[in-house]
Amino acid sequence: MFIPSPPNAHAAAVLLLTGLALVLFSREKLPLETSSLVVLVLLAVGFEVFPYADGGHALRAVDFFLGFGNEALVAVCALMIAGQGILRTGALDPVGRILARFWRVSPKLSLLLTLLLGGFISAFINNVPVVVLLLPVLISVSLKTGDSAARVLMPMGFSTLLGGTATTIGTSTNLLVVSVAMEMGLPRFGMFDFMAPAVLAGGVGVLYLWLVAPRLLPKKDICIADASPRIFTAHLAVAEGGPLDGKPLLRALELTDGKMKISALERGEGNQVMLLPDVILAPGDHMVVSDTPERLKEFETVLHGTLYPVGSEDQPVSEDNPLHEEDQQIAEIAVYQGSRLEGTTLNNYHFAERAGVIALAIHRSGKRFERVRDHVSDLRLQSGDILLVQGPRRNIEELKRSTDFLVLDSTMDLPYSRKAPLALAIMLAVILAAAAGLLPIAISATVGALLMILTGCLTWRDASRALSVQVVLIVVTSLALGTAMIRTGGAQYLGSVFVALSGGAGPTVALSGLMLLMALLTNIISNNATAVIGTPIAVSIAAQMGLPPQPFVLAVLFGANMSYATPMAYKTNLLVMNAGEYAFADFLKVGIPLVLIMWGAFSFLLPFYYL
Repeated sequence: MFIPSPPNAHAAAVLLLTGLALVLFSREKLPLETSSLVVLVLLAVGFEVFPYADGGHALRAVDFFLGFGNEALVAVCALMIAGQGILRTGALDPVGRILARFWRVSPKLSLLLTLLLGGFISAFINNVPVVVLLLPVLISVSLKTGDSAARVLMPMGFSTLLGGTATTIGTSTNLLVVSVAMEMGLPRFGMFDFMAPAVLAGGVGVLYLWLVAPRLLPKKDICIADASPRIFTAHLAVAEGGPLDGKPLLRALELTDGKMKISALERGEGNQVMLLPDVILAPGDHMVVSDTPERLKEFETVLHGTLYPVGSEDQPVSEDNPLHEEDQQIAEIAVYQGSRLEGTTLNNYHFAERAGVIALAIHRSGKRFERVRDHVSDLRLQSGDILLVQGPRRNIEELKRSTDFLVLDSTMDLPYSRKAPLALAIMLAVILAAAAGLLPIAISATVGALLMILTGCLTWRDASRALSVQVVLIVVTSLALGTAMIRTGGAQYLGSVFVALSGGAGPTVALSGLMLLMALLTNIISNNATAVIGTPIAVSIAAQMGLPPQPFVLAVLFGANMSYATPMAYKTNLLVMNAGEYAFADFLKVGIPLVLIMWGAFSFLLPFYYL
């Protein structure tokens, strides 16, 4: 077996840094923005201190920051803004209404229609607004038809990922792969150049999601659909003169028939009292209680106490506080990418004042905030978090009509703005201009983003909120690593290692192996990082095998989009996971077969079309 010669010192250092980056990107406890910036700074400082010249051309540290002006990143950001215009105006909501009607007639065929429509729309629009649109629709119709929403939410989410692989603008991953390949001298991919294999493989995937996936998922009533939400944590204050004033803690358990589970007792901020049955309760004591919203309200009524959101115990309820109005309702709000709540805290957003409702508790997948130090109002919210809120009926209805929040409610009324047709027309013009070759997608999307703002479909605040710092930094860092790998010869070395390990296997096996490697990486680290790092390696492999590079580049593109096996692999997976109350194992059970199906389909289609 041919053993490649060792890489030069700079290439070896870049490969080590790339390995470190992959490890950091997979750490849940370290924000992706932080790990991206760490890698970018290390790369820039390293090449500044130890200069490298490639054929007489010095690789300067500032070259690694050129990714901020990269065409693909410009296109990604502009499409995020344009997609936010679609979401804010409710331009896709008529689709939701039509689907809701079909679901009442034939749930089985309606699921197929939902999967097909979700995939089709996601080929041209970021899948976040598509998932945000379809989540409450599917929850609502599942409640009315008696079917389990948990069996359809994950297939719906995956269908939008399948659709995103069909065009160059379907996902940011596609745009990055196409951009890096073009920078390496390959001809520019047209918007529909790889649609044929993507549609054929996607069709097989949709059949699996329609006929098989629902059978693999647990048939259960999710909390949102049956109005019995998950366990939440809140503070229940002892009222002066109430049935608990001067009574032992045991009395609280007796009055609630032993249903109430108290995890802590606070007497003043940070002053915990030992949980003993005979401890005497005093006015102002706070019992930390975890239960469903219905039971929390029941405890509040039976004990004549007051529910406080964790973290706001120092704010007494006044007449102006909506918590005690007679027409109170409890609702759940999901935090999605682009939501006004993402990345901030309820206190910083002034949520109670703006929305007229109070957040009682939070649910984050895999975590229950029952420790006293976990304050709902001070927690930095993430995409996929679900808030339990309480407020007057009219304020809850106002939240439902607003496009700033996603209210997961079986009676949700879908908003539809008079600007919706205009927003849809702008997005259609963006797509057609790029598809016809009149303008590059980076320019047409930027024009579309500007038109969204000038026509009032979006405000500048909405536009800035649509941008994701996480996406920007991971893209720039990945592009910087890709540049360093190409210029130092690191990509060529990895390509040589791959060819050597393949043992002289044919191009079909090499394509299939590369794609499977990308599929594995994308479910562990960022899909964008997988795409950008994998593309130069793919080009190098093709060159060393004497084969056209296009199928190898597409192997990276399709493999990096197979983000089905883990909930953290793609941003909408987390939102679907929380809404459907899926376990990590559910994603493995449904996602791994889908990865294998798509891998097998593309392993046949890519050689058929391109070799």
